[in-house]
Amino acid sequence: MRNIFLFIRRHINLLIFLVLQGFSIYLIVNYSKYHQAAFGNISNNLTGKVNEQYSRVQKYFLLKKTNDSLVKANEALYNKLKIDFDLPDTATKTMIDSIRVDSLLKYRKFTYLNAKVVSNSISTQNNFIVLSRGRSKNLHEGMGVVDPNNSVVGIITEVTDDYAVVMSLLHKDSHLSGKLLKGGETGTLNWDGKVPNIITLTNIPKSAKVAKGDTIITSGFSTTFPKGMMIGTVLEIYAEKSTSNFRIKFRTSANFYNLQYVYAIDNVEQEAVNKILDKLKQQH
Repeated sequence: MRNIFLFIRRHINLLIFLVLQGFSIYLIVNYSKYHQAAFGNISNNLTGKVNEQYSRVQKYFLLKKTNDSLVKANEALYNKLKIDFDLPDTATKTMIDSIRVDSLLKYRKFTYLNAKVVSNSISTQNNFIVLSRGRSKNLHEGMGVVDPNNSVVGIITEVTDDYAVVMSLLHKDSHLSGKLLKGGETGTLNWDGKVPNIITLTNIPKSAKVAKGDTIITSGFSTTFPKGMMIGTVLEIYAEKSTSNFRIKFRTSANFYNLQYVYAIDNVEQEAVNKILDKLKQQH
């Protein structure tokens, strides 16, 4: 209590000035319409800015919930895509208890599983992406990975119980096949380790009719990705002097600078197909 009195005694002049100043402002604002309007405008502007900043902060924290909801909604929609299903052979009949059943129902071939990106490199020769989802949530090696726009990102190469490692398209050992949408010619994707989002498509014959702006998609020749998924858009075409092929530079559809969520694609037939391929390799 004594300290308070000492503080008042020491700053009595300043306190009196502040009281009088406040009282003067009160009189001006309450008895002058001009100053009332001016003060109202200042107050409204200040309140508006404070509310705007508060709204931005609130939206920021709500954004994560919204993103999570959208990711789950996208997963559900992707799992209903036509390319995720195969029609069985209509000539095949299934016999159950002597009653013939015609197999006309669609069978699921691909399943999409969402995952959050926790690490992503783009500046080295061998870039990887780490996902916060692993074996315990049905991810496994060999699964294809796409971004929320269904554009190819890479392939899962390692998994633990809780995490998965994706070999990005921006990796010198990534050699997926790609196809020109317009003509159907198929080649191999190669990254030269220089510019992120710019990749080369090789082994395209010079007979192909290709132009800047053409679309490159997945070929469907592997069990990793469904046919027709976006890979990129043609930027430049070079005719190789020593071969009969084009070398095509293209921009990836996936934005590797800003990957936050991705989808791992599970091909339900992949294990069976891989077993057949492994058996054939052993025989030769």
